[in-house]
Amino acid sequence: MNTDFIQYQAQTSPYPLGMEVSHAVGSYIYDTNNNRYLDFVAGVSACALGHQHPRVNQAIKDQLDLYSHVMVYGEYSQSPAVEYCKLMASLLPAPLDKTYLVNSGTEAIEGALKLARRVTGRSQLISCHNSYHGNTMGSLSVMGFEERKQVFRPLIPDVEFITFNNEADLEKITTKTAGILLETIQGGAGFIQPENDFLKKVRQRCDEVGAIMILDEIQPGFGRTGKLFGFQNYDVVPDVVVMGKGMGGGMPVGAFTASSAMMDLLSHNPKLGHITTFGGHPVIAAACLATLKEITETTLMAEAIAKEKLFRSLLVHPLIEEVRGKGLMLAAMTKTPEITNEVILKCQDKGLILFWLLFEGCAIRITPPLTISEEEIREGCAIILKVMDEIIQKQ
Repeated sequence: MNTDFIQYQAQTSPYPLGMEVSHAVGSYIYDTNNNRYLDFVAGVSACALGHQHPRVNQAIKDQLDLYSHVMVYGEYSQSPAVEYCKLMASLLPAPLDKTYLVNSGTEAIEGALKLARRVTGRSQLISCHNSYHGNTMGSLSVMGFEERKQVFRPLIPDVEFITFNNEADLEKITTKTAGILLETIQGGAGFIQPENDFLKKVRQRCDEVGAIMILDEIQPGFGRTGKLFGFQNYDVVPDVVVMGKGMGGGMPVGAFTASSAMMDLLSHNPKLGHITTFGGHPVIAAACLATLKEITETTLMAEAIAKEKLFRSLLVHPLIEEVRGKGLMLAAMTKTPEITNEVILKCQDKGLILFWLLFEGCAIRITPPLTISEEEIREGCAIILKVMDEIIQKQ
């Protein structure tokens, strides 16, 4: 299968990990040789409830028996999407009460950027250095990592960058600014949290100049930080919240939420201000609804904080400089990218799936399903420490 994978399926890197997947259940993925791998990555934060969660699977099967795609987004009332958006409105702080369902996180970013320009009538967009918001042309334009975007230029104009947690840079948000886009916790940069009320200061500056504050919750969202959304840890409410990944319980989806007053502007002048064929797909929306109910009706969010403490107590080793992040969005930082690479690859050989971050080469991504057990956490951390011991003995 790997030969055909390389020959017929477009690749994203020269050296894919190449696991031949057979099936996945709970916190484990199995290859075609029936080897079992404990999953500390969850499809890069996407499988919030692990693999083949029964509530999500049943919702998908039930909806398939009723109908699948019937009409482009925004024309017909379809119960899974309507119920989902209504529930989301009840869970978010005012005035975040209307949700636009799309196909992916990057499409949600595109919609949010368009909304900021439509609301303000301005063109300037501001993002952060070392930020990541997706790979479509608009999302790429607000990515703060030149190496990844230079060959695709020209990108959309009038985009400026600031440094995350740099309060002095907030003066760059002016009456020319349509919107500022921030990851609540910077992901690709190394799971960097906001400090010294940085997000509240961004909020204040946006209010002063009439700019739209957009928070990218694609990674922190859906219980991963102990709250439904990461921004709820920092006493701030954005104008637009962007979501994806863990939203669908492993199914492909994204969304952006704002006030009705703002979101309704996409319906006129011009009509069809944002349009998508498969956004709000009933089968996907059913999976999202089941996922959201499971996360909010159980103790999974509170457990994420307890599990963070367990991870931090276990991941103590001379090769680990620090553990960054919050909840189950963690990064174990080593001294060099070479050590990180060796740990990730050798852990997979021993039955543990870890992964990298986009821009920070020293980071070991640890973003397991919220449903991971304490026993599984101990099992995986023991593998990490054993591999690190082997690396030290070899030096």
